[in-house]
Amino acid sequence: MAKPDRSIDPRILESAKKEFLECGYETASLKTICENAEITTGALYKRYRGKEDLFCAVVADTVTALNTVIEEKCAIPVEKLSDQELVSAWEMNESMLWWFQFLYECREGFLLLIKCADGTRYANFQHDWVETMTGKSYEYFLEAKKRGLTSANISRDEMHILLSAFWTTIYEPFIHGYTRKQIEDHCNLICDLFNWPRVLGFLLSYN
Repeated sequence: MAKPDRSIDPRILESAKKEFLECGYETASLKTICENAEITTGALYKRYRGKEDLFCAVVADTVTALNTVIEEKCAIPVEKLSDQELVSAWEMNESMLWWFQFLYECREGFLLLIKCADGTRYANFQHDWVETMTGKSYEYFLEAKKRGLTSANISRDEMHILLSAFWTTIYEPFIHGYTRKQIEDHCNLICDLFNWPRVLGFLLSYN
């Protein structure tokens, strides 16, 4: 049995990524994607069920990378973290720069998710990502509260609102097409703006 020709797959995905970035999902044209990839629409439909299936294929690596990061960063149960680790998790400088560098490396897929996904299953990506981060972050906060490391009373809804504001400052540089240098400079501003240990009322500081 002849093996299916997969040599055109990279051309399809690259053409689709370009079209989705330029036009957004809803106004992107499968005809244009096929023309730029130099394939027929029939060849595309042999591989993807339709436009949304193609969009999901384009962002699949980015979604996997984001989910993997969360799994790795949350691999240790909060109850097994030391007091220092619980407090240090909210300190921004190096971890914030790491996030920006990571997101910059997958910036095209990330931009598709935060700006171009209306009409797909990822239409609420910005909200859903914040909700994921809220769940993980609130576990850290509650554990710190349980140990008497913080004096603050913050509800989960309040944590979601705070993280929505926080992540908006991360989304926007990508939406506005910042260079890597601009993003690194912007990172310093965010670190000054969001003093999480103070906001969350930590009673101890570990340096």
